Amino acid sequence: MPLSERQKQYLDLMGIPVYTERAEEEKQDFELPPQVKSSQKKSPGKSDDNLSPVNDSQAREAPTVTPAETETSVSVHEILKRSDLPQEWSGLIDHVSNCERCDLHKTRTQTVFGVGDSNADWMIIGEAPGIEEDKQGEPFVGQAGQLLTVILESIGLGRDKVYIANTLKCRPPGNRDPKKSEAAQCRAYLEQQIALVDPKIIICVGRIASQNVLQVEDPISRMRGKPHSIQHPVKLEKDIPVIVTYHPAYLLRSPSQKRKVWDDLKLAFSVLKA
Repeated sequence: MPLSERQKQYLDLMGIPVYTERAEEEKQDFELPPQVKSSQKKSPGKSDDNLSPVNDSQAREAPTVTPAETETSVSVHEILKRSDLPQEWSGLIDHVSNCERCDLHKTRTQTVFGVGDSNADWMIIGEAPGIEEDKQGEPFVGQAGQLLTVILESIGLGRDKVYIANTLKCRPPGNRDPKKSEAAQCRAYLEQQIALVDPKIIICVGRIASQNVLQVEDPISRMRGKPHSIQHPVKLEKDIPVIVTYHPAYLLRSPSQKRKVWDDLKLAFSVLKA
């Protein structure tokens, strides 16, 4: 999506790089606006949306595999089926807001459904709500969310031009990693969102989101750098391309990895043009 000169000037003032095709040796960087950068300095031990140094799995995102979980597997007969869900947005939102299928409903402030253009070409899928998302009921609204917005703006995509959701609709206590059973119970909700949006491409941010969407156990280093696909939930003859990249919260802790995200976005554009 081409940017107008006014948009380019605005992004430049905000410290947001404009998406252009660059030579391989040039480095593309994403920077938060100065007022957001200054807010990143927190006192030790204080949790702040997906950035707690101890409890937050998203901020600890790294290209490694987590140890296998020891929890008991959920019976396939107990897992919610997409066919049992409302087939339109309003009914699905209401259904999710009243969900009590796992214990996460006991500790949540509210469910976090999704936000953006319900007919978007691009769908962004993250792991689970953080503390700010749990408070506001919207995905990616804290510091990691602001960086995601910067990244989207840098390639000419406003937040209102994509659809953003998480694999889980409730915040795990302490921002711990979602359990497999929790992800299994929430999967039908995500599949129904994918079916209703009908995106042309899905961007998975973070290892856990990517593993849940693709149903694999690979580390993020093996999933990045190549296109994947999943079967469309309704149009079974159609595959939806999936690109894997790092979670913005990980980039806040490891800014040297931003170039890899830029490469992942270029890959996404090339897949769309194919």
